[in-house]
Amino acid sequence: MKSLKHLLGTSKSFFIVWCMVAAFGTYFCMYAFRKPFNAGIYEGLTLWGLNYKIVLIISQVFGYMLSKFIGIKVISELKAASRTQLIIGLILFAEIALLLFGLVPHPYNFVCLFLNGLPLGMIWGIVFSYLEGRRFTEILAIGLSISLIVSSGMLKTIYFDVHGFFPNISEFWMPFVMGLLFLPLFFLFVWMLSVIPAPSEDDIRSRAPRLPMTNEDKKNVFRKYGMGVIAFVILYTFLATLRDFRDNFAVEIWQEIDPSWNKNVFTQTEAIVSVIVLAVIGSLSAIKNNWKGFWAVNGILALGFIISGGATLLFQRHIISPFMWMLLLGTGLFLAYMPMQIALFERMIAFYRIKANAGFFVYICDSIGYSGSVILMLYKEFFMKDLKWSQVMIDFTYLQSVLSLLLLAGACIFFYRHSRRIKAQHIDTASLQSA
Repeated sequence: MKSLKHLLGTSKSFFIVWCMVAAFGTYFCMYAFRKPFNAGIYEGLTLWGLNYKIVLIISQVFGYMLSKFIGIKVISELKAASRTQLIIGLILFAEIALLLFGLVPHPYNFVCLFLNGLPLGMIWGIVFSYLEGRRFTEILAIGLSISLIVSSGMLKTIYFDVHGFFPNISEFWMPFVMGLLFLPLFFLFVWMLSVIPAPSEDDIRSRAPRLPMTNEDKKNVFRKYGMGVIAFVILYTFLATLRDFRDNFAVEIWQEIDPSWNKNVFTQTEAIVSVIVLAVIGSLSAIKNNWKGFWAVNGILALGFIISGGATLLFQRHIISPFMWMLLLGTGLFLAYMPMQIALFERMIAFYRIKANAGFFVYICDSIGYSGSVILMLYKEFFMKDLKWSQVMIDFTYLQSVLSLLLLAGACIFFYRHSRRIKAQHIDTASLQSA
């Protein structure tokens, strides 16, 4: 163990690879406890006049959303010594809920997915807390980024393969089986996270210290940056809603747009998306200046919105194929979604020297964002019942692209003006000192 810690402290390349693998593995395994249930169709099952799959997704998302609200406090105030115990306890709670999902009969087992989502929303914040506040956080978070992009698609493929080997396992027991398969790997990757050393003095000077926040710290953030943060939160809500909708109903959407689709398409599209998006995110670490890095991230967000909206228009006009549409839509969504989670608030904290951590901002965004996902599903089910899943996604993509670009422009104006005030204060301070 001593030699391992010495290597992590002295070898930059080994440290980077270790962090990337640990973050990727932990979050990939988390998805094995969260997503496999939505690969099922639950054909012919209903509750309260709703398709039972809709009920299950909404139930889990409600738990996941509540977890994000809880995470605003828990993750922002989390101490390093408590991380390992907390993450293991959360995942075991989620697996017990999946066991109950198999044991409790329909239509009462939807409550079990609420319990399943309740702990899982805090996993991201714990994993990212090991990585943030470092000179090359964007590179370290590439593993986390890969898992966010490819996990759901790959796990759907694994789900179909496992179900093919064991066809007698019902759709209600498959989620528990998938979680059980990945539990040993989850423990291994959590151990890898637990031995990552704390940020160095150089990291702290470059990116600002990341400390547990007090209630006063949180109030100060909104006093100074409230308008800009609110714009980002609303923007993120649209983005998270569309990303989650595309993921939850990928099977139904593919059935509508390409009747000849096969299960490997999930892995194919998300693998290509991950290469493109991660190349962009990784390049952000080359920008040492936090001011330039912050604006580079905002430029990437705008590009993502333009790609997702433009690809949808081309698909609707039959200029590109269904595969290319889903590929470009995913690319655009993740080009905006991933930098917001990993780089936007990281650079904002570093440049403005805010006493905060990235988890605080991301969990505010996520808590509101997942409420948007629930609202869209309910709106579709009650007011657009006869509309195809693919058409709902097309319509919402247009709405999201336009409104998000407008909100992004507003946020950029706010932070640009705020930065000019900071620079003016620095000039005045320097003048007084020289006098």
